[in-house]
This record gives sequence, C-alpha cells and structure tokens, in this order.
Amino acid sequence: MEATLFTLPPPSSTAVSLKSHFHNPLLLPSPTTHRKSTRRPLTIRSAISRTKKEETVETVKQQLQDCQLIAGINYKGFTVQQFQQLRTTFPETTKLIVAKNTLVSKAIEGTQWESLKPCMKGMNAWLFVHSEEIPAAIKPYRTFQKEKKLEDNDFSGAVFEGKYYPPEEFKALENMPTRAEVYAKLLGSLKGPATSVVGTLQAPARNLVMTLKAYVKKLEEEGGAGQ
Repeated sequence: MEATLFTLPPPSSTAVSLKSHFHNPLLLPSPTTHRKSTRRPLTIRSAISRTKKEETVETVKQQLQDCQLIAGINYKGFTVQQFQQLRTTFPETTKLIVAKNTLVSKAIEGTQWESLKPCMKGMNAWLFVHSEEIPAAIKPYRTFQKEKKLEDNDFSGAVFEGKYYPPEEFKALENMPTRAEVYAKLLGSLKGPATSVVGTLQAPARNLVMTLKAYVKKLEEEGGAGQ
C-alpha cells in the first residue's frame, strides 16, 4: 500500500513549491490574535505535530519491510506538479515519500539501514525499492531529471545490502545486471566444475552483480564467434 504523508493539490498549482505546500498555515497563530489567546492553539499545535511525527516514523518503518534499497533525492525547488508527475513514473514496487531527515533517522535507528545517515542533509524525498530490479527502480528518476533539467536535484545517497552509496557511486547501482543476467551467470556455472557452482552461490550478492556484466558480454562474444 502506497504511503501518502501529504495531500497534494490538483496539478494546476504549478507555482506552489513543496516546501510552501507542506507548511500548514492553520497551525500558526493569527497575526491579529492577542498574545494571551495564543496559548491554547500552541498547545493544540504541539499535540498535532507530535502525532504527525509519530505517524511519519511508523510509515517509514512499514516501508522498511522487504525493502531492497533506500535512496534519497534532493527535491528542493520542486513544484507540486513536478512531484506529482515524478511519483507516477515509478513501478508499483517503488514508493516515493517526503519525510524529514530526523524522522527517517529515527525510523532506521537500530536497523541495517543506519548507514543511510550520511545523506541526511537538506530536503530529501525518499525512494523505497521493494524489488530486486534496482536499475529499473532508479532509471525513472534519471529520465525525469534529464527531461525537467533538474541537474541540481541529484540523488543524495542510497543504501543497498547494508552498504552506503554516495552520489558519485550511483553508476554501480544503475548498471547492476537484470534477473535474467543473474540466471545466465548461474547457468554458466553449472557447466563448470562443482567448486565453481559452490563459489558462485556463496559469494556476496554485491560482489556477484558487479561481475555479471562482463560475464554476459563474454557469453555473447562466444556465441557470436560460434556462428
């Protein structure tokens, strides 16, 4: 079930930024209200704020279940319309939500995702990938980023299999092989000695996927030479 932390206005609100949209004017005391009358609204505001924070932390925790990768996207300057369009580009197994860094940090505390903390700077939208097809989950944003000329709105970081990937190392995630390529590697191992099969199955997934591209290319070259 897709997490919805905020209610966005219709696409016609193109001039509204996410930052201003998420700011709730109803929680601020009126400029014309006397100081004495602001005490009760402030108390109510604190209670609402605390409840919202708890709900956000719980939502993030739910997204951590069966999650394969978490990535942060710097969304500063996005319009509401851009954010709405972006959310529709991802596959169903990928969820994009907006949450404060402090709340996400609280949700991942004590989990394998704690290594995500280095990228918790600025304004982040969070990508939760519930699929092994990592490149397919990342590519929609790269396409969107290029089409909308959002060069400054890059990935702020990601965690995959417990390892933190800074923006400059995202190519490793984007070039990961597909499931079909993984199967090709395993089938190729079955043709070799038994020790080769055991070694393949016992190797860390991260080490395996980084070598699959070269292996598949080799198979293609061998197939082409045999024709």
